Amino acid sequence: MGTIKRLTSDLISLLFPELCNACGTTLFHNEKLICIKCLYDLPFTDYHQYAENRVAKQLWGRVPLNAAMAMLYFRKGAKVQNLIHSLKYNGKTDVGLLLGKMMGERLRNSVLYQDVNVIIPVPLHPKKHKQRGYNQSSFIAKGLAESMGTCFNERNLIRSAFTESQTKKSRYNRYENMQDVFKVISPVEILNKHILLIDDVITTGATLEACANELLNAGAAKVSVAAVAFAE
Repeated sequence: MGTIKRLTSDLISLLFPELCNACGTTLFHNEKLICIKCLYDLPFTDYHQYAENRVAKQLWGRVPLNAAMAMLYFRKGAKVQNLIHSLKYNGKTDVGLLLGKMMGERLRNSVLYQDVNVIIPVPLHPKKHKQRGYNQSSFIAKGLAESMGTCFNERNLIRSAFTESQTKKSRYNRYENMQDVFKVISPVEILNKHILLIDDVITTGATLEACANELLNAGAAKVSVAAVAFAE
């Protein structure tokens, strides 16, 4: 019976091969979502180990964060962009869970993130959520929460206003575009707690700045930030 099962699995793999979400090559039996070569080659940062990293410095003076990090460097046309694209536009939510777990492995060993109480993803507006069908940052946050053994909450922080795409806006215009966009529904759930805010890619940091300020104004004791990637 085991032989038949294996042969059936092999036939399915031959007809419908699973591809690496980073490079597009066929995955081997012992590989899942990302091939071993790509996992080895991914451009990891060490930002979780140092308070004064490039992500944190980019947000200095804008919002009083406890800590900020990104796990990978983001470059256009490279493997990290392919992973984010698979998660964000191709429905590969398992990629988000995997990336979240990988990030959790790092944050568990960082003194900066030891006392996190609640993990919250950057929310999508309901209109955008309906169009896409899911929030990519929620799956990253779920994987991270599972890895860290920490509470996950995607319902308390909401995006109350629909905003235009940030892609072609200047840093100042991105900041203006994010003002009064986010709202905490139940302040008591975050009161005096250390909140870890999760996003997929950090560019200017305007969205995270607006979210973090709302969480702090609603009573959070500390807010830290973590993202899969940082666009240099």
